[in-house]
Amino acid sequence: MSEPVRRLAATVERLRDEVKQAHATADGRALIELAKGILVERLRCGPVQAAEQLEALAEQSGVTVLELAADIVNDTAADRIAETASSTVDNVRLRKAESGVLAAAGDVQAVAQSLLEQALVPLGASAVAVWAVDSDTSLALAGFAGFSPQEASRWRYVPPGVATPARLALAERRTVWLDDLARAELPSIGAVSGGRVAAPAVISGMITGILEIGWAHPLEPQPVAVRRQIEALAELCAHTLHEGVIGRLAEDVARLADLADGILDPALVLVPRVEQGRAVDFRIHHANQRFVDPAGRPRGLVDGTTVLESYPMAADEGGLFEKIERVHATGEPFRAEDMPITTLVADVPVTVTADVSLSRSGNAVLMIWRLQDETTRLTSLLQHAQRLGRIGGFDENVLTGEVGWNSQLFDLYGLPPGAPPVPLKQLATQAHPDDGPAISRFLRTVLRHHRSASTAFRLQRPDGVARHVRVIAEPVLDGDNQLLQVRGAYQDISAQHWTEVALAVTRDQLAQTEQHAAERDRLALQLQRAIMPSRPDPIDTFGLSIAVRYLPAESGALVGGDWYDAIVLPSKKILLSVGDIAGHGIEAATGMVVLRNALRGLATTGAGPAKLLGWLNLVAHHLTDSVMATAICGVYDPETRTLRWARAGHLPPLLVREGSASLLPLPRGTMLGVVAEAQYTEEELELSPSDMLMLYTDGLIERRDRNLDGALEELRELAATTTGALEERLDYLVRYSSADTDDDTCIVAVQVT
Repeated sequence: MSEPVRRLAATVERLRDEVKQAHATADGRALIELAKGILVERLRCGPVQAAEQLEALAEQSGVTVLELAADIVNDTAADRIAETASSTVDNVRLRKAESGVLAAAGDVQAVAQSLLEQALVPLGASAVAVWAVDSDTSLALAGFAGFSPQEASRWRYVPPGVATPARLALAERRTVWLDDLARAELPSIGAVSGGRVAAPAVISGMITGILEIGWAHPLEPQPVAVRRQIEALAELCAHTLHEGVIGRLAEDVARLADLADGILDPALVLVPRVEQGRAVDFRIHHANQRFVDPAGRPRGLVDGTTVLESYPMAADEGGLFEKIERVHATGEPFRAEDMPITTLVADVPVTVTADVSLSRSGNAVLMIWRLQDETTRLTSLLQHAQRLGRIGGFDENVLTGEVGWNSQLFDLYGLPPGAPPVPLKQLATQAHPDDGPAISRFLRTVLRHHRSASTAFRLQRPDGVARHVRVIAEPVLDGDNQLLQVRGAYQDISAQHWTEVALAVTRDQLAQTEQHAAERDRLALQLQRAIMPSRPDPIDTFGLSIAVRYLPAESGALVGGDWYDAIVLPSKKILLSVGDIAGHGIEAATGMVVLRNALRGLATTGAGPAKLLGWLNLVAHHLTDSVMATAICGVYDPETRTLRWARAGHLPPLLVREGSASLLPLPRGTMLGVVAEAQYTEEELELSPSDMLMLYTDGLIERRDRNLDGALEELRELAATTTGALEERLDYLVRYSSADTDDDTCIVAVQVT
């Protein structure tokens, strides 16, 4: 680059910096002048001395005059901007934006431009729109920056009900943050993607507009300081949009008062009472001539008070006051029928029902309510009762043939409201042919015999839908007993009819199921008792007395799979066993038969108890339908008086010796049928003369209010007190057992003689 060109480029760069500095100085001139005014007031000096003092202080502090001016204003104002500014840079930026707004007061377009350039571009924003909220909640684009004029012209007006970020902020009365407009699927001015923020512009509790800010890229989560700054900028917009409203307030209120006086229903004009920038209550500015207080107070005692003073119960959550506050804030009208309004009469809450209408005009709210008198209330109640009961009323003039239906009856017949009603004489043409005789009897009773009657029939509607309907009618006679008219009602009983059909089918199915269950229980009980006699004769063999007891469940539905066995094997040894199948009913009973007979057959091989239980586990797992059981198997050798025994998850045997009872230690062994391969261990016990050994199932000891260990201990103590012959000792144990589960019980007891 040649030397002349280099000097020219340096000159252009210097001039550009000077222009930028001049713009910055011009933008901050209003802020500097405001700071000078504060110094004049504080230092009691003139403007020239204040300017000199400002420059001297800035030089001493090592900051620019603009930064010092922002700090002075910030310290003096103690406003929303002072609360949100977290640094000197933020302070200068926000105060310059505020100065720009004040300089452009009334010019929302200039305000939008100033907000974007001074406050929002440093935050990365690329566009801003200021929406004004009308009384019908429509949105008008009052100012914009960063959007093209063509795009702005397309968004000059947003009708009520159109979902946009600004509408969402208005409806929810909060700042809405959207990280990406495309993902939110909300239309708005400008690009279809990028971050958006919509903040309500609130003043005196009323949302006057919405400040919408756009980013060209998805918006990252912002710190709290930035969120507060945007709300402070929205408040600046609120002051601009609200400019001049105070002067128009008296005009708005006077116009609303005139309007209220022309309304035939009770009406109130409400003006907000503002504290710290929000409406805390609403003063009743005017009550029209037709105003009726629910508490019976005259107009003079209510006019001039506040809503919460006259109607404190309106402060309930979701109540009247909350609705008034929302209408005032958003401008969205509110309508409600049958709304309860509670007031205090001599400190007693009294509730009336009214139709309520709320709307905003300017800064005031017009409330209209129509208290329901008794006639209106009863009429409404009747309409609701007819709708809920699917009832339609009619009357028919017999002399003129004129028929009157209410709206419910047209709906029931599937006819439009303007269709001609169906007279009673044509009722059969609307019904199923099979219902003709019943309808003929009904009409003869009413029209000929002049008596009230009712009947049910299947209504064939024009739309092809069939309904089950009941009609009831009564004749109206003159003094000579001549028929004048018939009045009555139709009721849709389709739901009742199909419910009765379903109940009848259910009753039949239930009866069949109960009969089937009873047959299964009876079969299970017969099978159980055929194989397991409850008290067989005692056995005395090889110096051993054997006695058994079987107590079936009292309820047939609880018949289980308990079994016992005591037989002499071909080896002259004695097989002793008890078992308990899991479950009840025929499945448990048949499972018991399989395992008991299988054990008998396996025992003839001469194998020991552990081996027998291993084989029986294979039978339960592979050759039955998922049978699981506990069992004890013992083989007694009379020559040595030795008992070898094994268990499969069963309760321990009980040994009574010389007046003392004990529970035998348990060898290892899992329930039958749980796993395919199971290992069992044996224990060996040598019995002495007079020893009694008892095998039993859980039906002998189980109690609902006691754990298993406690029940076993109680059985042990009870067995220690038994004396006499073996049969007597068993009877004693059964008689004084405290079991209460109504389950099967099997006992096998042996005593060495």
